[in-house]
Amino acid sequence: MSEPIEKSSGVTPAEKYLGKLCEKTFLSLWSYPGVYRDQGKPLGGGHGKEICDLLVVFGEHIIIFSDKYCELKNTGNLSLDWQRWFRKAIQESAEQAWGAERWIRQNPTRIFLDRECTRPLPINLPKVEHAKLHLVVVAHGVSQRIRQEFSGNGSGSLMIDLTMQGQEMHTKPFSVGDLDPHSTFIHILDDDSLLTLMTMRDTISDFVAYLSKRAKLFRGQTIIRATGEEQLLAVYLKELNAKGEHDFAFPTTSGKPPDQIFLAEGHWEDFQNSRERIAQLERDKISYLWDSLIEKFSIHALKGDQYFTPGGGIKDSEKVLRFMAREPRWKRSHYSQVFGNMLKTTSATQQRLQVLQSTEPGDPYYIFLLFPIPNEPSVTYEKYREVRRAVLEACCKIVRLKYPEAKDIVGIATESGLNNDGRSEDAIYFDAHIWNADMEKEATELQAKLGILNSPIRRNIHITEYPEIPATGVKLKNPRNKPCPCGSGKKFKHCCMNK
Repeated sequence: MSEPIEKSSGVTPAEKYLGKLCEKTFLSLWSYPGVYRDQGKPLGGGHGKEICDLLVVFGEHIIIFSDKYCELKNTGNLSLDWQRWFRKAIQESAEQAWGAERWIRQNPTRIFLDRECTRPLPINLPKVEHAKLHLVVVAHGVSQRIRQEFSGNGSGSLMIDLTMQGQEMHTKPFSVGDLDPHSTFIHILDDDSLLTLMTMRDTISDFVAYLSKRAKLFRGQTIIRATGEEQLLAVYLKELNAKGEHDFAFPTTSGKPPDQIFLAEGHWEDFQNSRERIAQLERDKISYLWDSLIEKFSIHALKGDQYFTPGGGIKDSEKVLRFMAREPRWKRSHYSQVFGNMLKTTSATQQRLQVLQSTEPGDPYYIFLLFPIPNEPSVTYEKYREVRRAVLEACCKIVRLKYPEAKDIVGIATESGLNNDGRSEDAIYFDAHIWNADMEKEATELQAKLGILNSPIRRNIHITEYPEIPATGVKLKNPRNKPCPCGSGKKFKHCCMNK
């Protein structure tokens, strides 16, 4: 047992709302509302200063959120109302974000979860030279006013206009561009665009990939104007670059990017109503099994009540779970389907092992082990857990023996059988980058003793982000009146379909 990690849930309603969204997208082990620095804190007492409203740390990525609710008042002078709101909701938040960036770069070990600065951030920050920082300002209190001004026809998200470079240029109501071309780029999101983006890009990999490509686009040669963030997101989700990655792949002329791009209404609606997107939403429902599995491990790590505690505590646990959490949504769907089918088709008395080879360079190999509980009163559940974990560790070594290209191996084990009260899970990471003759010998002996992977059945599986859809003329099941897969609790037609 180790000391539990106590996190803030935010203070204001806006901070609590942001915290819930971020915890759903980035999961609880990597998302920390209200972190502090000990700058100016008197020795033996006093409080530190808040660094930012929410900090996400995941591998080499650090996301700094500065969040503020400020109502855009209606005095009858829209230009003046906008200037006042922009200064309070965006400019002040941007200064906080840039200040947080400076502190994190200069004092990465002086970040705390509490105002007293007694509980340090429980996971490691990347080395400064490797860190990729993403700065996000969330400005609440404007979306409703946007819809009012545009007679309810607008999406409620701020318009994008990159002719505005610098804070002094932001005089056009409801439009944002680049706050400071000479500083780290800041992404500006409002209520509607925040929800849309965190619903559509709801894994850490998907989210930071979008932010990275977006920052590159905004600092590129093309002047972008769009009626809302959702129009930009639709282009990103529909287009791929030469590497097969989602990107803002606009047509070029003689190899040169266009001087200007204007994205009007319609791109988002077309994407959301496309057959490919509807089929993807249906397929991705199962992917949240993967999220719940990661979150279950994460909660136990934060509480300090893991059954098997790694030598390095929560930091070792984080390393294992980071492999699982970095998977994008479409891969989570595949892994969840495999794991779910194993549970459904394996009896409570049957042992079953499945190895999922990496689909791309740098991806881990996954091992799913279903291990039956012996029907022997003399074998305690504690002893069963010890044996199961030992077998899982042996499986990792045997996989490295069988597949020499496997360098990162993640093993997940649970009880066999679908209906199992009080189910437990184990997750381990095996670093196979270093492999020698003694390890080869041990793995060979384990394989002979346990009879694992002697004659594996190999299946070639092709997975893609957008599932294959029925031929033209076959009607897809319309999910408009079904609960939205994003987990909001709303019907699809009132949630993601209507963003």
